[in-house]
Amino acid sequence: MSDTLVEGFAQSYAGARGKFLAAAEAVGLDVHAHRHPLLGRDGEELAVDVARLGDAEAARLLIVTSGCHGLEGFCGSGIQVALLGDADFRRQAAAAGVAVLFVHALNPWGFSWWRRTTQENVDLNRNFVDFHAPLPVNAGYVELAKALVPASWPPPAAAEAQIADFIARHGMMAFQTAVSGGQHDDPQGLFFAGRAPSWSHVTWRHVLQDHARRCSRLAWIDLHTGLGPSGHGERIFSARDDAAALARAKAWWGEVTSIYDGSSTSARLQGMAFEAIYGECPQAEYTGIALEYGTLPLTEVMTALRADQWLENHPEAPAEVRTTIKRATRDAFYTDTPAWKHQVVDQARDAARQAVAGLST
Repeated sequence: MSDTLVEGFAQSYAGARGKFLAAAEAVGLDVHAHRHPLLGRDGEELAVDVARLGDAEAARLLIVTSGCHGLEGFCGSGIQVALLGDADFRRQAAAAGVAVLFVHALNPWGFSWWRRTTQENVDLNRNFVDFHAPLPVNAGYVELAKALVPASWPPPAAAEAQIADFIARHGMMAFQTAVSGGQHDDPQGLFFAGRAPSWSHVTWRHVLQDHARRCSRLAWIDLHTGLGPSGHGERIFSARDDAAALARAKAWWGEVTSIYDGSSTSARLQGMAFEAIYGECPQAEYTGIALEYGTLPLTEVMTALRADQWLENHPEAPAEVRTTIKRATRDAFYTDTPAWKHQVVDQARDAARQAVAGLST
């Protein structure tokens, strides 16, 4: 028996883009493509594709984004396809006067090449800092850098011992913060925040300039994977540390965690993509979450990221090693089973409907 929801998920960036474009066309939406300067793994065109449901002048706008972290787009794209095909959701948004902006594959290069990062090896969700000011130093990352991405893979025992010692001295969350909080010193390392705005950073700002400067109320659901229990969608507050915005988020979405009070599975981060909203849409009251779906245990996800970065730094690696590492990396951010796909879509539908209701109150 056909499972339409599962069929909305794809096995490649090109497949995902095709499904998204078809879903938008099926409901009569035009799609604007911000074309990437590079080609994908299979020579395909890459783009950030934007489809708007509702009035261009709507005072209330919900943005749903996928693929900020490249291959996390396998999940986010399937969810966007499901939302586009959800007639009840479309009717609810129209009745409430809420426009919905679908932004497909904020980082299309990473999506196509099965990487979290952009072509600059930049973590897009750490790249929104003031590059005119001195860049912060992540001392914990500097201490761990050579152990995290060693010269050889699998990592030598000394590297693992250094990591274990750091965790023993500082705790697991301090380790997670040191590794994933963002760093500007090691362009060939993990969670590199960049030394200039990436192409995807600039494109995200262009999307906001085109679509989000006429609304007075703005909500954002940013779809992510890789943290938490398998299939569970943690609703992580995605805004500056503002009590009123957090109160709105909790009123709309219920149980919302925060990086500011330690309630989230995420470490405290810097340079997050919501900073662009404050810069480009100062007229709007903003409320946002990252919907973060669990896949594998954190230690396995971290190992996959370390291996993938080592592989990026060693293009001479044998083909069989490359295949093994890339498959493990994708599995760390995308659970390719029908049950998981139904779980993530059901939670996203609830979150999207709650956002529409919150915007209209």
